[in-house]
Amino acid sequence: MKRSKYARTIIARPSVKTEAKKTVNDQVLSTESGPLLALIRRRHSSRGMFNPERRISGANLAKVLEAARWAPTPNNMQNFEIIVVDDAITLASIEQLPAEMSEAYLKENYALLSTSEAELRERKIGTMASLYPRAWVDPEAWNPESEYRSQLTYLGKSFLQPSLLLIVLYDAGTRAPGSEGDTLGLMGLGCVMENMWLMAESLALGMHVLTVFSDSRVEVEVARILKIAPPMKIAFACGLGYPVEPAVEGVRVRRDLRDFVHHNMFGGKDLGWIGELEEVPKDRRQAKSLTVE
Repeated sequence: MKRSKYARTIIARPSVKTEAKKTVNDQVLSTESGPLLALIRRRHSSRGMFNPERRISGANLAKVLEAARWAPTPNNMQNFEIIVVDDAITLASIEQLPAEMSEAYLKENYALLSTSEAELRERKIGTMASLYPRAWVDPEAWNPESEYRSQLTYLGKSFLQPSLLLIVLYDAGTRAPGSEGDTLGLMGLGCVMENMWLMAESLALGMHVLTVFSDSRVEVEVARILKIAPPMKIAFACGLGYPVEPAVEGVRVRRDLRDFVHHNMFGGKDLGWIGELEEVPKDRRQAKSLTVE
């Protein structure tokens, strides 16, 4: 088999083998002392199969959309629209769309992967390689002739039968005031995403954000199916539903506060108050998350 042109570069990435010590990141706030922080820390990507037979109630869907409605946007411009897709035929049509992952994405994603829990805790960024199909994490599989290439082919392999899709659109013909490139507008769309995600988490719904929908080839076909006309563009989509498998405890990492917080000047590390975060006894911890993201 022909080797991927990226294989040598990526495989050469050094692996961290030291056993990492647990830090502030391993503290879990109790719901009594910090319900919002507890919810934020529980939020995760549902990468497993959704149960197509278990429907989302209208009341819960409305709560997720209401959370989007109250997301902060620059100058309250509210530059977004949301299409709710729950028709089985339409979902099946979208599932069949070709959506091959670019080698550029696979290469850059690979550089953020860890092969062990110890390595992930040491690095404090990225995800576990075990979360992804082999074709995503094996440079040899990126070759068009690889038998694993089929794992990169259709959208159905990405969003795994959600009860519904939420397609978030924005008007490409407008931008936030004084924001070249509409950076502020994109920040607003991020707030929409986070509001919906936190509400979904609070309702025990699984959510999987699908940025591949904003890719030009996929976007053109989805726009055709859903009759989306310019200047509206797809910002992102998200699958929403009830996971088939219950969430299980898994390693999650973030940088420590001391790694990115500065006091009064860049590099200022007089951060004694960071130690005031409450650590909860193990029997009160509420570790619900499955994935590292």
